[in-house]
Amino acid sequence: MISTPNYVVVTPARNEAQFIELTLRSVAAQTILPLKWVIVDDGSNDGTDAIVKRYVAQYPWVELITMPTRQERHFAGKVMAFNAGHKHVSEMSYDVIVSLDADISLPDKDYFEFLLKKLVENPALGLVGTPFVDNSGTYDYRFASIEHVSGACQVFRRECFEQIGGYVPVKGGGIDHMAVLAARVRGWQTRTFTEKTCLHLREMGTAQHGVWKARILQGTKDYAFGYHPLWQLFRTAYQMTKRPYVVGGALLASGYLWATICRKPRPISAEMVAFQRNEQMRRLKRLFARKEASKPHTASSVPKTDLLCR
Repeated sequence: MISTPNYVVVTPARNEAQFIELTLRSVAAQTILPLKWVIVDDGSNDGTDAIVKRYVAQYPWVELITMPTRQERHFAGKVMAFNAGHKHVSEMSYDVIVSLDADISLPDKDYFEFLLKKLVENPALGLVGTPFVDNSGTYDYRFASIEHVSGACQVFRRECFEQIGGYVPVKGGGIDHMAVLAARVRGWQTRTFTEKTCLHLREMGTAQHGVWKARILQGTKDYAFGYHPLWQLFRTAYQMTKRPYVVGGALLASGYLWATICRKPRPISAEMVAFQRNEQMRRLKRLFARKEASKPHTASSVPKTDLLCR
């Protein structure tokens, strides 16, 4: 890659009039602007397109594509919208492609500059991003892998994105997770850099459903993506400490158990399931090792060989 990578951005947008102007403002304020930002209006009926058109008139690198109206809102439709935008830039010469949600604001003007530099510094990185902050706070990275990159804003090296075949349309969601797994299975490094955050203007998972139903659906998605049962147990316990307290974790567990009993089909390969479970077990071992190391040692708890060496 060259020292200053060129990048393009694709944003599917469906009924995002409440948030998209904040997204538009934050990208327009970036220290390094994209070669092209394709915003794909995926059948909005709330005036999203009118807001975007004002920015298209002002910024030549912003472009609006309008998709046919569809009644059902699902993640496969989001992928189809993204693919329409991706096709529009496929003949361009660029190094990096960004998938940016239409309800994300970038509080730092050097947000993209920061992530582009990370790709330059480490050629093995295929996908980078940052944590997002919403009404629930941000991830606790004791329980969320630093290798996972949130779908709110995923910044791909072009070679990596094309090698994994882009996003896979799955109605139930998890397309960002599949992309991360596919990249890692193929040998690419993926990384979330916690030095910066982006702002998720809508609480995650609630675009179609209320918070409670979103938790159940997240549990079924966790099963679909092969989460190890032991990992899910600790994930459930942790989620009980977050809003809605106790109930949120219980709903997450119920979704996972229901999907397990029904043996819901998985959209990922057995290789990806095994890869993910191995990583989850390694992270649990590291977590417990850190906890053990942080315990205060008394004379009775220190091995005799250590005592003799003092």
